[in-house]
Amino acid sequence: MNDRGKTALVLGGSGLVGKELVATLIQQNTYEKIVMLIRRPIEIINPVCEPHVVNFDHLENEEELFQVSDVFCCLGTTIKKAKTKEAFRKVDYDYPVEAAKLASKQGVEKFLIVTAMGANSKSLFFYNKVKGDVEEALKKIELPSLHIFRPSLLLGDRGEFRLGEKIAEKVSSLFNNLMVGPLRKYSAVEAQKVAIAMAEVAATGNMGIHIYRSDEIQQIAKRTKLR
Repeated sequence: MNDRGKTALVLGGSGLVGKELVATLIQQNTYEKIVMLIRRPIEIINPVCEPHVVNFDHLENEEELFQVSDVFCCLGTTIKKAKTKEAFRKVDYDYPVEAAKLASKQGVEKFLIVTAMGANSKSLFFYNKVKGDVEEALKKIELPSLHIFRPSLLLGDRGEFRLGEKIAEKVSSLFNNLMVGPLRKYSAVEAQKVAIAMAEVAATGNMGIHIYRSDEIQQIAKRTKLR
């Protein structure tokens, strides 16, 4: 049963993790309403979903939509898709930070975001640095409850062909069973498991800042499925 009046907002609900998350939230029936901020129109997949086509460059114009209980941020792109580093940073840093500021302003209880295993603001690698930068920026915003999910290689149907990732998925499927002990955090994880872990964490009352590695994400998802 959903908690009467409890609502969620999902950014990036049509992406790899985002679409799994929306499906999971619907199945768990935790929220009375799920607001989805999207770039282009999509079919409404369930009456509980409320999609809004917005201009992410001007999220401040959508402030009233952040009057929800919890915010889930699954935004993310690639350099290849974004074309430039500036465009990449806009999606993976600017948009999540602006969303968190609006969430804080509206008194949102929990903000949950997917970054990456190698997130490090001091990294020499641009991708990892941006992921680290967004984490550090979010920590400085007044959010009662911040949950950061750092998956390794994400497995799942992206709806598009990426040769490099397809090869990596094949290799990961062969080596995942060898990832034990300290190596477990490097094992690839299904997008559905990340979604399940996010939904499970959101259902708790844990306050403060929490970070979940790939192995922890898989453990949470496994425990949830076993119930």
